[in-house]
Amino acid sequence: MDFTFDESQLAFRDAVRKFLLVEAAPEYLREIWETERGRSDSLRARLADQGLTAISVPEAYGGIGGDDLDWVLIQQELGYFAIPDSLTASAYLAPWLLTQLADEGLKREWLPNIVKGHARIALGHPINPLVADARNAGLLLLAHQDEVHALTPTQVRLHPNPSIDQSRRLCKVEWTPSAATRVCEAARGARLWAGVIDRAGLAIAAQLLGLAQRMLDLGVDHAAQRKQFGKPIGAFQAVKHHLAEVAVAIEFAEPVVHRAAYALARGEAHASIHVSHARLAAGEAAWLAARKSLQVHGAMGYTWEADLQMFMKRAWALDATWGDRAFHKTRIAECLLAEGAALGPGQTFDPGAPRTVEPQRRLAHA
Repeated sequence: MDFTFDESQLAFRDAVRKFLLVEAAPEYLREIWETERGRSDSLRARLADQGLTAISVPEAYGGIGGDDLDWVLIQQELGYFAIPDSLTASAYLAPWLLTQLADEGLKREWLPNIVKGHARIALGHPINPLVADARNAGLLLLAHQDEVHALTPTQVRLHPNPSIDQSRRLCKVEWTPSAATRVCEAARGARLWAGVIDRAGLAIAAQLLGLAQRMLDLGVDHAAQRKQFGKPIGAFQAVKHHLAEVAVAIEFAEPVVHRAAYALARGEAHASIHVSHARLAAGEAAWLAARKSLQVHGAMGYTWEADLQMFMKRAWALDATWGDRAFHKTRIAECLLAEGAALGPGQTFDPGAPRTVEPQRRLAHA
C-alpha cells in the first residue's frame, strides 16, 4: 500500500511550515501566552487566510471538505511550532462533530464562521477532567452520558486550572444538562464521541511527532554551538548517540501515525487501535526527545530563557490528553487478546481495499 502523500498535500504542508516559521516564532508565542486570554485573534485570522480553518468544513458551508489524511501533516507542523490546542479543537474536531449532527441551524451558524477564523469552539468529554480553551470559546460542545450538548458561555460556570504548559488554558466546567441544550441523543452520540476521541488522539500523536522533531533540532543546534575542551559537544560520541536514538524513534513512529490517519479517513474497523498505537509510538518518541535534548542542554534547558522548555512541557501535557497511556494500552490489549483476533501480516490491511491512497486534490486551492 502506498502511503505517499500527493503533491497538493505536500505543497500545503510546506506553505504552512513557511508561514509558521515567520509568524509563530517562540518569542512571539511567549508574548501571547503571557496575556490573560493566552490567544491572538490576529494570528487566528492569519491562520484562516492560509486555509487551515477551512480544511474540515464541507464545501457547502464554504470550506474545503478535507479529511484526516489532509490534516495529519499539518498537525505535525502545528506540533513543531507549538501552536495551542484551540486551533485543533475549532478547526478539526468541532467541524467533524458538527457535520455529523442533524441540527442544520447549528451548522449554518458556526461552520462558516470557523472557515473565517471567527469561531472558537471547546469540546468537553469525561475522558478529560478539564476542558481546554473553555474561557475563550463562543460555543461549548459537551458530553453527558454519551449525549452531545451545545452550550454558550452564559450557560456554564468555569473554574480556571493552571497547566505546566503555559500555552494551555484549562477550566473545570460546571453545567446542567437539559433537553434545550441536547443536540444528539446518547445512542448516536456514543459513536460520535468515539470519533472525536480518535481524531483528537490522531492530532495529538501527530503533534507529538512535531514536538519530538523540534526538540531534536534544538538539541542538535545546541550540540553544534556549545563547546567543551575546545570542540563542539556534538563531536563527542555519547552526545551523538543520544540524538541518534531520538531520530530513530521519530522515524519509526511517523509511519504509524500516518497509518492511523489512513485508517480514520477510510473508516476502517480497527481505526481506533491504529490511533492508540500511534499515540503510544509518538508519545515515546516525544518523551525520549525531551529527555535526551535536556541532557544535551544541561540544566539550562529547563529554564524559562531556553526555548526547549516550551516544547518539553507541551509534549508532557499533550501525552495525557484525550486518553493517557493506560487508556491506549488497554484498547490495544483488548484487541490483540480478544478471542479469534485477526492477527498477522495478512491482516494488516483490508485485502479488499484499494492499494493506493487516492490524491486529495481538494487542498490545491486552499
